[in-house]
Formats: sequence, C-alpha cells, structure tokens
Amino acid sequence: MTLRARLALLSGWLALLASLLFYVLGALEVSTDLRSFMPPARTPEQRLLLDEIGEGPGSRLLLLALHGDEPDVLADISKALVVRIRDDRRFVRALNGEGDLGALAQDLLPYRYLLSPTLDTQAFDADYLRSELEQRVQDLGSPAAAWLKPLLANDPTLEMLKLAEAWAPPGEPERYADVWFTRDGTQALLLAETVAGGFDPSAQREAQDALENYFRDSAKASTAQLVLSGPGVFTVRINATTSDEANRIGLFDSIGFITLLLLAYRRVGTVLAGALPLVSGGLAGMAALALLFGGAHGITLAFGFTLIGVAQDYPIHLFSHLSRERSPVRVAQLLWPTLATGVASTCIAYLAFFASGVDGLEQLAVFTIVGLATAALTTRFGLVHLLGSRPHDAAQAPWLAALWRRVAALPRPRWLAPLLATAAIVAVYLAPGPFWENNLAALTPAPPDLVTQDTRLRQELGAPDVRHLLVIEGADADAVLAASERLDPLLAQLQRDGAIAGYELPSRYLPSAATQRARQAKLPDAARLQDTLGQALQGLTFRPGSFDAFVRDVEAARTLPPLDAQRFFASPLGLRLKAQLQARDGHWIGLVSLIGVNDSAALIALASRPDVPARLLDLKHASESLVAAYRTRVLYSLAVAALLLVVVVGIALRRRVRVLRVLLPMAVTTLLILATLRLGGVSLSLFHLIALVLAAGLGLDYALFFEHAEDNEHEQRRTLHAILVCSASTFLVFLLLALSSLPVLRAIGTTVTLGVVFNFVLSLLLARPQREIRDA
Repeated sequence: MTLRARLALLSGWLALLASLLFYVLGALEVSTDLRSFMPPARTPEQRLLLDEIGEGPGSRLLLLALHGDEPDVLADISKALVVRIRDDRRFVRALNGEGDLGALAQDLLPYRYLLSPTLDTQAFDADYLRSELEQRVQDLGSPAAAWLKPLLANDPTLEMLKLAEAWAPPGEPERYADVWFTRDGTQALLLAETVAGGFDPSAQREAQDALENYFRDSAKASTAQLVLSGPGVFTVRINATTSDEANRIGLFDSIGFITLLLLAYRRVGTVLAGALPLVSGGLAGMAALALLFGGAHGITLAFGFTLIGVAQDYPIHLFSHLSRERSPVRVAQLLWPTLATGVASTCIAYLAFFASGVDGLEQLAVFTIVGLATAALTTRFGLVHLLGSRPHDAAQAPWLAALWRRVAALPRPRWLAPLLATAAIVAVYLAPGPFWENNLAALTPAPPDLVTQDTRLRQELGAPDVRHLLVIEGADADAVLAASERLDPLLAQLQRDGAIAGYELPSRYLPSAATQRARQAKLPDAARLQDTLGQALQGLTFRPGSFDAFVRDVEAARTLPPLDAQRFFASPLGLRLKAQLQARDGHWIGLVSLIGVNDSAALIALASRPDVPARLLDLKHASESLVAAYRTRVLYSLAVAALLLVVVVGIALRRRVRVLRVLLPMAVTTLLILATLRLGGVSLSLFHLIALVLAAGLGLDYALFFEHAEDNEHEQRRTLHAILVCSASTFLVFLLLALSSLPVLRAIGTTVTLGVVFNFVLSLLLARPQREIRDA
C-alpha cells in the first residue's frame, strides 16, 4: 500500500473514531448507582432487601456530630444547621431534638386531632381543658413563650407539638439546651434523611457537600468540627476511593505499557499504531452500551477497559511475528485462524455474564465482547495496512534465540498436569474457611475508622438496626396500618423486656381509618366545646374569644374524611411514610424499623406467633441467600460457556490431541489459582469468577499460539516473543490491581496475576508439540 493510501486509511479510521466518540459523548449516560451490580431478586424477601439497601430509611439516614467547642456553642450551631437542612429539598427531614412543627404543613394541620393519640385516653371536657390551659399559663412565663404564643389560639392543647414529638426518633439521645447531645456532653447530634437513596454516590455527595456548606456558614466564629456518618457516607467514600485508585492504576499501566512496547519493538510509530485497535475496541464497546442500554455504570466502564486490555495482545502478536520475508498482510492471514479462535472462545466465556440477569454484568459482557471483537477485526483488516515494509524482526534478537534454546530443552513429563491438578484439588478441599464469600458488605467494605464511628453514633442516636426488619402485608394501605396498630402493644412489651430499645411503625405517622374515625367521634360539637371551654377558662387570665379559632378547627375536624396514605404522601413527611408503607405486586407492605436489637431470639419467637401480623426479615440472611442463588446461576452459565468453548476449539483444531494440548494448561491453571487463593484464606466472590474467566481467556490465547507455532525456529522465536510481551504487559496491569486497597480490584488483580504466571509456564510446558524439542 502506498504512503498516500496509508494516510487516507489512517484519516478515515481516525474520522470514524471521532464519530464514535461524538456519539458516545451524546448518548451514553454514566450511572453511579451501585445496585446495578446487585444480583436480581428472586423472592419477596430478596426484593425487600434490595429496596432497603438502596431506598430504605436506614440507607438514607445521615448521622451528624458537632464537636470541638463549648456545649452552648454547639447547641446554637445545631439549631441553625437544622433550619438550613429543613429548607433544602434534598432532605426529607432533619432532627436535632427540637420539635419540628414545620412537618405539619397546611394539608396535615386540620387532621391533628385525628392523628394525635390524645383522644385515645382523654376527652375534651372541662377538667382536661382546664389542666391544659393552666399549663399554658406556666409555659407563657417560660423561655418557650416566644414560639409557643402564636400556636395557642388554634391549638391550646398543643396537639401539633405532641405530633412533632411522636414523630421524632423513638430512641432519643440525651438533651442539652433542647438539642441532642452524647452522654458525655461533648458532641451535639443530628439526624438528616436524604431524598436520594444511600447507593446513589453523586446525589449523596451533593447532599453531603450541602451539609458541610451549611455547617461552615453556621459555625464561622467557632472552632467546632462536623463529623458525618451513615450508608451514604460509606458510598461516597468507596466511590471516591475506587475512582482515585482506578485513575492512578490506569496512569501507571499506560506508562508501563508504552515503555514495554518501546523496548520490545523500538519504534514510536509501531506503539502509536498499536493503540488504534484498543481505542477502536473501547469506543465500539461504549457505543454498543449506548445503543443497547442507553447508558452504563461507571464501574462497568472501569472494569471493561481493564478486561479488554487483553485486546492489546492482538497487535502485539502481529508486531512480534513481522519479518522482512513476509508482508504484514500475509503475517495477519497466517495468524488469523489462531487469533480468531482465541477471540471467539473468550467472547463465548463472557456470554455467561450476559445471561446473569445483573445489569452491570450484562453491560460488562456486551462491552467486553464488542470491544474484543472490534480490536481483533481492526488489527486483522486495518492495522496491517498501516505498517511499513521494513519492520523490527524480533526473531533476530540474540537474547531471544538463547532463551528459546533453553525453553525448548526443558523437560515436559506427562505426569506434570495430573500431579498439579490433583495437588490443587486436595489443597482446595483442605483449605480453611468458607469456599464462597456470601457477605455483600465484604465486596465493598467501608474503612474500619468509618465503621467504628458509625457504630458509636448509632448507639448514641438510637438509629434503626441495619439487620432486622419486621414486614407487614395487607390488601391495601389501611389494612397494613390497622395491622401496624395491633403490633404496637406487642413491640412495646418487647421494649419493656429489654429485647429491643425501640421501634418505628407506619401507624406512628398515619393511624388507620378506623382509629381516625374513633378519635373523630370523641370530638365535641362547637356549642358543647364552647360551653366546656368557658368553664375551663374561669379564673384564668385569657381574654374572652382567645380560643375561637380552636373551636372552629375542632368543628372542622369533626366532618373531615379520614386522612389516607396518598394524601399523606403529598405532605412534607410523605417520603418518610413511603419508606415504611409501599404498594408492591398488587398488595401493600409495611416496614417496621427496629432499634437496639438485644435479643434476636425474642424477635424470632414473636414473629412466629400466629396472632402477630408481621414476619421477621433478617437482611443478612436474605443477602447471603441472594448471593448464593445468584452465584449458582452464574456457575451454570459458565458451565454452558465452557462446553461451547470446547466445541469452538474442537472445530478450529479438529484433532483431539491438539484440543487437549490447548485446553489442559487453562484447566490446570484454573485449579492452581483456586488452590492458591484458598490456601491464602480467600473466600471466592463474584469478582473472582469474572477474573477466572479472564485468566482462562489469556491461557487459551497463550496455549493456542504455542500449539500453533510453525516448525521454523525463527517463527517459534517470534511466537515466544509475542507471548512474553503479552504476558508481561498483562502481568503489569493486574499486579497493580492486586495491590489495590479495594477488595473488588484486589480480587480481580490477584486472580489474573496468578493466571498470567501459571498460564504462561503451563502453556510453555504442555501446549507446545513435542516436535519442537527435536527441531530445536
């Protein structure tokens, strides 16, 4: 091909890449919701688990602690901070111990007598009203008079305040200056509930940035400091750490890879040309994600670029086999059957993840398959036409000739493979600890300092237990609320017995229609209330007519229809109730949060009683069963993929002995990886399975090329050179991942690093035909 033709091809290729980049930037939306990598729920308990992890009230709670100044200063900052948070639409509510009367918006205010439990035990008679009004006289002489006085005309019994207190967390901390403090009095405490779920890193980061800004504004003249904790904080920290480590590893990988190629091929142009298939594969993979899914998770892209790093092997094989005796096009033609077999086999392996049912893994499979196929095709039909006619010939290197002679002389006993496989199986069987990692939290654990801090703040604040949950089911919302009311005294007894420290029911916010009607029936009519009020006011200092608004409100409440869930959902507290009262698959469920579970056996015994309208959900047990069931499905998919892989290799190689030579190193390597990990005390997770598939693909690639090496010694040297460069570059990439502090990256890095070493050695010893020793 002439220079002009090469330039035209390069220009067209770059223009196509630019078009793909333009499409990807406009069409691909990058998600940060970590639930994309959660297994799909198969049971009602598992669906509840995933909902609670992402959107449940526990996942949306942020715990705040103020420290570093005098208690009075901290209390003032707390009061100023909570006002700013309540005005921010990114938050459902903010609590610091002060009554939040703002939660009773105008649409809930008329219902206060139906929502408040006062009428369950009291009647609006002269004695009760007299005692309440006498208390108000005392209140007006206290520091609370300023905010209390505007409420009295409409609400002399302070039902609004009673509701605000009832809707506060059930296990309240100590108080100082009317706000929450730790028991030692050194830290002011607050709770903030976000609208965004705990697994949404970007929305959580935005909410936490807002909290820090509000704190700085409220504490300008103070030495106080803010501490944040909660699931959202863990999500943000883990997401930031993952991004930082991926960027740092990517930078070092790029530098190392470029340096390796320059040392191997000694031409800058060759290195730059070799990047074109990789870039093409990456952009094609992202375009496929945009076309099929409309978007992708950020982790999918990060992992995907790591996994299609195997595509760098395709131009490396081409470069290492170049010589002055054959044109690049002819070299590519000779390599293509072997290269295509490796690509097809690897893509088949990743089809197992496409059948996983997990959005993140389906995206990963599409990205990897499209990326690898594109990189291979562009190497075969595009890159070959850009290379010059006087390439660097790796076979001429004296060091390579010497290395090849030593390698060719290595003994290859037939008993090596069965001995290694047997030893690996025995090691896996005898290794201590569980074989599988079923704990979801272990995949992305929060730093220990954050966990310790979160545990301490939860104990101080009485935040909900993150493991146990009671679930109520009913035909409609009102049936769930009625069952919630029946459950209330049973849980109250558990609390008195010390089995739990507190609980939070949906009916705490919205009573059932029957309860509202019963309270409504106890409201006196206007004439009777006016007469009773007159008796109660005798001898008190209130002016006549001071409580006419109260009489009108009570009269209006007597004719209101019961407040239903849909109207409550539209109020400022609607999101809070939605977290506990939900429509699901044609029926409704209620979620009961538990606080300070001290006796799980008592909870289990309560939930097993036939008269208890709820069942106990152990989120830890549900998560473990979810992971186990999902892993079984993935293993079945991998088994099918393995059979297809054998079929593809069999069709390509046609002879059983050749198929065995290619598959044996990969199979033994898989066993050796498992044995090494298990002897190191590692329990296998989903990400180890992903990495095992990648390691198997690498081993298949090495074995195919060693097995297919021509009889010509120079060609055998070129094959060795190609696999040396491929394995060195892959080893560099995944060694850095193995050194990561994140379990997911470390699992993939360690597994593939072991796979590179074992696959290279075993392919060298088991895949090469015996004739090569004689020829050498």
